[in-house]
Amino acid sequence: MSHPLIAPFTAAGSLTAYLTVRVSQLRRGAGCTLPRRNRSDIPRPQIETLSDLVFGLALSIGALALIGRPAATASDVTHDVLGFLFSFAILISVWIRYSSIMSVLPVEDGGSIMLNIILLFLVSIEPYLFSLVTAPGQSLKQYASVLYALDLGGLMTILALFTHLTTIEERGLIKRELIGEHKQLRNINILCAAFFLISLLPVFWSWTFNGTPLRFYLWGAPLVLVWISRTIEGAGKLARRF
Repeated sequence: MSHPLIAPFTAAGSLTAYLTVRVSQLRRGAGCTLPRRNRSDIPRPQIETLSDLVFGLALSIGALALIGRPAATASDVTHDVLGFLFSFAILISVWIRYSSIMSVLPVEDGGSIMLNIILLFLVSIEPYLFSLVTAPGQSLKQYASVLYALDLGGLMTILALFTHLTTIEERGLIKRELIGEHKQLRNINILCAAFFLISLLPVFWSWTFNGTPLRFYLWGAPLVLVWISRTIEGAGKLARRF
C-alpha cells in the first residue's frame, strides 16, 4: 500500500501520462493541420515537454495542499473537494487547449518562447494562489483573490493570443475552413479573460451572496465558457468526419 503523501503524485502522474498520450492521438488524428515545410524530422520542442511536467506538478501540488490542511467537519471536506474540482477543471481545460494549439503553432521564435514561459509560470503559481484564496481566515483572502484573478486572466489572454496566431491565413498553420472555428475559440478565451479581469473591481468583493463575495461566483462563468469551447471544438471534429 502506498503512503498517503505519495498517492497524489501517483494519481497525477498516471493522469498526466494518459492525457499526454491522448493529446498526441488527437494531434495525429484531428486532420486539421497542414504539412510543415522542412519540419518532418524535427523532434517535439522541449518547451512542450516541459509544459506537460509543469501542468502535472501543478495538479499534484493542488492535491497535496488538501492533505496539508486536514478538514475538521463534513462541510470542510465538501468545501475543499469542490474548490479542488474548480482548480483541477481550470488547469485541465487550459492544458488541453494549450496542447491543441501547440500542435500547429511553431515555437522557434523568441516571442512565442517567452509567451510559453510566462504561461508556464502562471500555471505553476496557480495552486499556491488558490490555496491562499480557499484557506480559512480573511487576512490575505482579498489580496490573494486579486492575484488569482490576474493569474487566470493572464492564462486566458495568452491562450487567446496563441489561438489568434493560428487564424492568420498567411501563416498557413490550419486549413482555411477551420479558421472560423478557431476564431470562435479565440473569442471565447477573450471573454474568459474579461470575466476574470472584471472580477477585480472592488464592488465584486464588497457585494456578497450567502456570505461569499460575488468575485468568486463570477469566476464560474469562464469555466462554463471553457467547456462550451470544448463542445464547439468537438462538434467541429465530428462534422468533419461526415
